Amino acid sequence: MHQSELNGQKLASLALDYVQVISPYVIGKPIDEVAREFGLTDILKLASNENPLGASPSARRAIQDLADLHIYPDGGGFALKAAIAHAFDWAPVGIILGNGSNDLLELVARAFLAPGRNAVFSQHAFAVYALATQATGASAKIVPALPATHPTMPYGADLTAMAAAIDDHTAVVFLANPNNPTGTWVEEAQLRAFLNAVPPRVLVVLDEAYSEYVDRSLYADGRFPDGLKLAREFPNVLVTRTFSKIYGLAALRVGFAVGAPAVIAMLDRVRQPFNVNSLALKAAQAALGDHEFIERSRAVNAAGLEFMQAAFAARNLSVIPSMANFVTVAVGVPAGLVFDALLKEGVIIRPLGGKTDTGGLSCHIRITVGTQAQNERVLVALDKVLAQLRAEVR
Repeated sequence: MHQSELNGQKLASLALDYVQVISPYVIGKPIDEVAREFGLTDILKLASNENPLGASPSARRAIQDLADLHIYPDGGGFALKAAIAHAFDWAPVGIILGNGSNDLLELVARAFLAPGRNAVFSQHAFAVYALATQATGASAKIVPALPATHPTMPYGADLTAMAAAIDDHTAVVFLANPNNPTGTWVEEAQLRAFLNAVPPRVLVVLDEAYSEYVDRSLYADGRFPDGLKLAREFPNVLVTRTFSKIYGLAALRVGFAVGAPAVIAMLDRVRQPFNVNSLALKAAQAALGDHEFIERSRAVNAAGLEFMQAAFAARNLSVIPSMANFVTVAVGVPAGLVFDALLKEGVIIRPLGGKTDTGGLSCHIRITVGTQAQNERVLVALDKVLAQLRAEVR
């Protein structure tokens, strides 16, 4: 081994113990990589829950002027915060911007977690909760999800068990609604009861990255929680949202969080200067007001979600109930095998397991809801590869 490699390994061994054992987040397979690997040109990516309609047209127009690329962005994001404050009736002092909502989750961990503290979250939750917790040296208390046989919410968060898991060392609770990668959700009454059971000293991060896809009528009748309303009632609730999903700005990486000004101030202390770039600030501000695009995206997703759920039911494949812009379906064989086979068909999905394991969600795949043509294409490809894999098993 070359001396420089040996020196590098010695330096790496000096990293904090809890950092050395982190397994990095595995991103979705890029389109270019699949094209190179299989020599394909027509590739459909339904792995990362991106908006199949693209970006908000208003956002596209807002970033056409590139004259100021040599100038640092507004580090405080004044204009975007003002737009968010107006859209959601929230004081700017209670708003913080992030390099995607992922950045905001990291800020929470840096500000509130440390060795000797713990974070509580559900099994089958967003992978970043565990990664952000581990990077601080804090402990993760992962609460078993509701069983697969649960009559209404298989694999959903068990809020009663999560409340019971909170102890004197718990500093943060992470809860996504709807959840990724399952699509499951908690209802208003459940969440309110949970928040009443959580000690006021514990910060509850309500991750609403997919909430814009929820049917607005469910907010109106009180079935689906209004996170912003709850954050007004409970000072220990922090709501995170993103412009990566329904607004179609995943490439620009911009999100925001709202909460008590004192909590926001703590997050600001660990936030990197200029963490949101100028183009992202402009695009997000424009996208926020593009109501026509948002409504169309929600409608296309609702129709596609209904179509995909019915299609899987017709194939006797079990789907986890979803209110997001994806479906998670049990395919009966290890998810990694299905993923590999679909790549050869030019279709990229998200496997929740590897090529050999068969426990938990390891035989489930997550598919982003696309346009009708995209949905039909992935079903044709999936039918083909499942038939092949089942024949091999026999």
